[in-house]
Amino acid sequence: MYEHKLIATNGITLHAVAAGPEDGPLVLLLHGFPEFWYGWRRQIPALAAAGFRVLAPDQRGYNLSDKPRELSAYRLDELAADALGLIDAAGRERAFVVGHDWGAMVAWWLALVAPHRLHRLAILNVPHPYVFRSHLLNDAEQQKRSLYAGFFQLPWLPEAALRAGDWRAAEQAMRGSSRPGAFSDDDMAEYRRAWARPGAMTAMLNWYRALAQRPPDDPPSPRVVVPTTIIWGLKDFALRGVMAAESAAECDDVELIELPDNTHWVQHEAPDLVNETLITRFQS
Repeated sequence: MYEHKLIATNGITLHAVAAGPEDGPLVLLLHGFPEFWYGWRRQIPALAAAGFRVLAPDQRGYNLSDKPRELSAYRLDELAADALGLIDAAGRERAFVVGHDWGAMVAWWLALVAPHRLHRLAILNVPHPYVFRSHLLNDAEQQKRSLYAGFFQLPWLPEAALRAGDWRAAEQAMRGSSRPGAFSDDDMAEYRRAWARPGAMTAMLNWYRALAQRPPDDPPSPRVVVPTTIIWGLKDFALRGVMAAESAAECDDVELIELPDNTHWVQHEAPDLVNETLITRFQS
């Protein structure tokens, strides 16, 4: 059912999983930290069955994709260029783009710098970049929740802490911040295998380091003109729910779906709702 591909884009090679009819409308699924394409395992079959051509990459630094050593290689502009290259490689002018966590930050950025390349945008539990910046500067509660990202700025120590005890801290970060049962033992074995690939964890953490130390240039406008759906689990451990509505206010055409009983990991905890929402919006 899945096709595993190596795709050249933006000067590197990304591993990606593809599914669905070759001539179907393209859906690009962008995962976040600390996942890889496998984080969309509950969405890929549903979207493919609905007639979409689905492409779920391991983003740069993750799992089987290339892992450049330079910190500047993980600037947000480069990550967005990777995604545009994937759309080009699929032979398409435009795509439906879905992002979660860091993948959602890339998706927001695509909508800001290349709106003409997106049919629609779907965001899972990450605020608009300007909204997030404002809260990081002015919101003590959000600053507290984001302290872990400050820890990630340190050299080598975060890697060592996450790796200790067969990735005990990394696993606990996922399981402890999600609803019980969201991640099975088999799921965690898949994640540990991806984390343990040479250079992977440093490359993954470099996404955080590059945003703080090599921020992107501001786009022409903070307004999102691409039709947008935001799905937000209000029990997110790291991101305040107030940012969902504030992010929606930055969009010209938007639907906001707030889930009071779900956490940051909405596509794992409420896969049927997420799948139905994406299919319905993308087919409209």
